[in-house]
Amino acid sequence: MAVDLTPRQPAKAYGGEGGAYYEWSPAELPMLGVASIGAAKLSLAAGGMSLPSYSDSAKVAYVLQGKGTCGIVLPEATKEKVVAVKEGDALALPFGVVTWWHNTPESATELVVLFLGDTSKGHRPGQFTNFQLTGASGIFTGFSTEFVGRAWDLKEDDAAKLVSSQPASGIVKLSAGQKLPEPVDADRKDMALNCLEAKLDVDIPNGGRVVVLNTVNLPLVKEVGLGADLVRIDAHSMCSPGFSCDSAYQVTYIVRGSGRVQVVGPDGKRVLETRIEGGSLFIVPRFHVVSKIADASGMEWFSIITTPNPIFSHLAGKTSVWKAISPEVLEASFNTTPEMEKLFRSKRLDSEIFFAPN
Repeated sequence: MAVDLTPRQPAKAYGGEGGAYYEWSPAELPMLGVASIGAAKLSLAAGGMSLPSYSDSAKVAYVLQGKGTCGIVLPEATKEKVVAVKEGDALALPFGVVTWWHNTPESATELVVLFLGDTSKGHRPGQFTNFQLTGASGIFTGFSTEFVGRAWDLKEDDAAKLVSSQPASGIVKLSAGQKLPEPVDADRKDMALNCLEAKLDVDIPNGGRVVVLNTVNLPLVKEVGLGADLVRIDAHSMCSPGFSCDSAYQVTYIVRGSGRVQVVGPDGKRVLETRIEGGSLFIVPRFHVVSKIADASGMEWFSIITTPNPIFSHLAGKTSVWKAISPEVLEASFNTTPEMEKLFRSKRLDSEIFFAPN
C-alpha cells in the first residue's frame, strides 16, 4: 500500500511563557514510522530554558535561528560541557546524553532548534520520547520520597520539597537576574560544527552549495549513526535527480525559501509532486529518486541520512551514471540513434549536482 509522502508542519506538544516544543507525528507523516525517524523542534523565548532531559533516541540537532547555550552531559562524564550555539550549528547527540538549552534574557529573537534522529530503538517508532529530570513531569516525581531521600542522602521532607519545587514541565522562563553557566570555548571542540561557516563540500556558482556532516568534521556522528548535510540552492536552480546508494532514508527539513519537489519510485511511478516551503518536513523512501527546483527565493534545507557516511548516485550531470555507461549500452537502453546518444552525452559536461537556470 502506498504511503503518503506529503510534507508536513509540526504540531505544538507543550510549552508556556518560556517557549514551546513541537513535534511531527507518524499519524500525520506516516513515513516517520516506516523509517523509524523522529523529528521535533524547540523554540525558546528570551530567557527561556529547556530543562535537563535525555531521550530514547540518538539525534542530530540543528540551530535554525538565534543564539544561546546548550549544556551537554555525555554518558559517564563527570562535568557538563557548556556550548555556545548559534544559527547554523549542528550537534550530534548520542544515546544517553543529558542536555539543557537556554536563550539569553537579552535576546531579540527566539532560539529555534531542529531535532532529527533514529527512533528504531525507542519506545515509539517515528516519535521521540524525552525523559525530564526535573519539573512536574520529571522522573523523580514517580519515585517515593523514601527512594528519593535514600538516593540523594536527604531527609524525606527535603527530598519532597526539592522534587516538587519546580511546577513547570519541560520548559521554563528564568527569573530576572537568574544566571546559568557561561559557555566554554574549549567545549565546542568535536561537539558542534557551524554549517554556515564550514568549508564547502560542493560549490556551484549560481547553482548551490553543500556542507556535509560526517565522522571527519563531527566525530560524534559515528555514535549517532546518522549523516547530515545543509544544502542551499540559488533562485530557480535544480538539484540533480539522485538516490541514496546505501539503503538509507533521506529526511529533509526546509529551512527557508520554497520550490518544487518530485520523487519517483519503482516502476517509474511518481510518488510525490508538490510545492515545499520553509518549516515543512518530508522523507524520501529508500532507493527512490528525488529532485528539487527552487522558486525565485532560492531554497535551503537540512537533511539527515540514516547512515553516518552516506553515498549518493546522481542521474544527471558530469558525475552521473550516464557519463560512465558506454555509448553502445546507452543507445540500446534508450533504443535511440548514435546521433541522439552523442547529443545526450554532450550535455551537462561541466555541471555537477546543481543546475543553474539557462
